[in-house]
Amino acid sequence: MRFRLTALDTARAVEIHELDALDEADARRQALARGLRVLRVDIASRFRRGRRARLALVPFSTELVALLDAGLSLIEAIDALTEKERDEAVRSVLEGIRRRLYEGQTLSFALSEFPSSFPPLFVATVRASERSGAITEALTRFVAYQQQIDLLRKRLINASIYPAVLLGAGSLVVLFLVVYVVPRFSGIYEDIGGELPFASRMLMQWGRLLEAHGLGVLIGFCACAALAVHGATRPGFRAFIGRTVTRIPTVGHQHELYQLARLYRTVGMLLRGGLPVVTAFEMTRGLLAASAQPRLAAATRAVREGKSLTDSLAHQGLTTAVADRMLRVGERSGNMGEMMERIAAFYDEELSRWVDVATRLIEPAMMAVIGLVIGGIVVLMYFPIFELAGSIR
Repeated sequence: MRFRLTALDTARAVEIHELDALDEADARRQALARGLRVLRVDIASRFRRGRRARLALVPFSTELVALLDAGLSLIEAIDALTEKERDEAVRSVLEGIRRRLYEGQTLSFALSEFPSSFPPLFVATVRASERSGAITEALTRFVAYQQQIDLLRKRLINASIYPAVLLGAGSLVVLFLVVYVVPRFSGIYEDIGGELPFASRMLMQWGRLLEAHGLGVLIGFCACAALAVHGATRPGFRAFIGRTVTRIPTVGHQHELYQLARLYRTVGMLLRGGLPVVTAFEMTRGLLAASAQPRLAAATRAVREGKSLTDSLAHQGLTTAVADRMLRVGERSGNMGEMMERIAAFYDEELSRWVDVATRLIEPAMMAVIGLVIGGIVVLMYFPIFELAGSIR
């Protein structure tokens, strides 16, 4: 929990501090350790609900591994990281970890006291490494795992940026033509008179509608945009959109591969860290979509009952032909953690190739569609002029 303290420093000046603590008494102890005289303690969420420690796990883990490899003890390494930190919120978290280490607690226990900064997966990785004493190897594996996840996510995001920009620019051009240009052509054709083609008449009717009820149309458009933005912030709506998109055969298959890649990479990292396979599956259930989580739970129960890991996953549809064979090799060799990470790497390569091909196909297809829409609007606007010119000849 985060607390806001009003205190006097050594120069008897009033200062405001925010820190993470288990309770109010713990917050007061932390303040006294800093040489502060506490005047008042409040829950910080009353004042700044969104203020949280933004501790980057990958840099933190990398720096901690470097200090440990240099020969520093764990407490000395945390001391160094705390003293160099400039962000007050992050420094407070590190000070809390350091204090618990001085009290004789393990690093995993200290990290678990700050769930907003350290996810359960990271804490479990550290806890498993404490049994074997290989904390640097565990942190190195977590850094590699996180970098692979971030790399795949960046590929997907980068592949969607250009199509999104292209779609946005094309939509703005179409909106400008329909809202600004078409109503003016509609007035010109009404003054000229004459029979227009059906499609041109429909376009001109739209122009007259905008001229007569422009404010109402604008309010309706803004309301629809606001509803769309509000829906995008609702988990249920996003899940509905996700289910709709994944019903597309090719997209759905690739989305399933993406989930399996995350599952196998995470479970493989935990297994190599020393965690049992049942515990690893239970911890990674949230990585799958809601529709796939019951299948993983069923596979976990089957493994707990003594069934083969490969057969349990295959029976629930959580493998592919390649993964099934590689998992059986991993079971025979007793190296399941490394084999799962290899399966995840195989899936990543397949996803990367699919993203590259899809990007090359989607971009020209979108340009062609947008060009046809814009060109169709322009032709419908100028078609009566072409007919008028032909009649004059």
